Amino acid sequence: MVVLAALTRYLEQNAPDWAAGTAFSDIAKSVEFPVYAIALGLIGNGVLLALGLRDTLAAAFRTESFIKTGVVLLGASVNLSLIVTAALPAIAQAVLLISSVFLFTWWLGGVFGLDVKLRALLASAVSICGVSAAISAAGAVQARREQLAYAASLVIVFALPSIFILPWLAGVLNLSPAVTGAWIGGNIDTTAAVAAAGSIAGEDILALATIVKSTQNVLIGVVAIALTAYFTFKIERRPDAKAPGAGEIWRRFPKFVLGSSPRPSSRRSISARSARSWANR
Repeated sequence: MVVLAALTRYLEQNAPDWAAGTAFSDIAKSVEFPVYAIALGLIGNGVLLALGLRDTLAAAFRTESFIKTGVVLLGASVNLSLIVTAALPAIAQAVLLISSVFLFTWWLGGVFGLDVKLRALLASAVSICGVSAAISAAGAVQARREQLAYAASLVIVFALPSIFILPWLAGVLNLSPAVTGAWIGGNIDTTAAVAAAGSIAGEDILALATIVKSTQNVLIGVVAIALTAYFTFKIERRPDAKAPGAGEIWRRFPKFVLGSSPRPSSRRSISARSARSWANR
């Protein structure tokens, strides 16, 4: 991963010079590092599959650990004072969006006759933050590994094209940075994809999208607790069994989300001007 990250940065810095004077000059100048990262990741995965090494090395990938670590680091990098500036509109959007999308997805999964645990994973993933939310929900409802893999794969299939389509559509529709940032942060499922799309769209839009997505991420814990209680006390409880206590909820609760809340930071990851602009909006 370190090698791929270094190669991504190397391509971003040198590709424009290599393409200078060619028909691809303008394209090379406009391509940002998320595009190279996605391309290298897909190529690397394809090479491993072709060589038959994918299954052998799978245990070392630690994908779930990387995702959890990334969620925690994202929260640590966001200045709490700037989040507070845009807190009210971000929280309002997050609650409305998560509630409506979760309930609709849950209902639609029931219409298609999906297993109740898979419905919980899909509803959590598409309403909050993709794979991280699916992992949280999987622990809360005790889902099978293949159900988590299915939900995560579905999220990625839709998130990858959204990285490029949403910034492009925002330009076509002439949306303001505030609206574009809220749109990207609220509607692209995975946090990494939001960062990639925001980077392509621009620095101010990235800041706003990060505020919105970070606010949604904080609600992972709320949804996880609700799912844990629902499955523990209703779905999985047997009539003749003793009622489970609060200890069962704590055991299932995905504790890594406790580290994802934003906290004070000296890093200039989000501009105060951008935060105030979106808050006023």
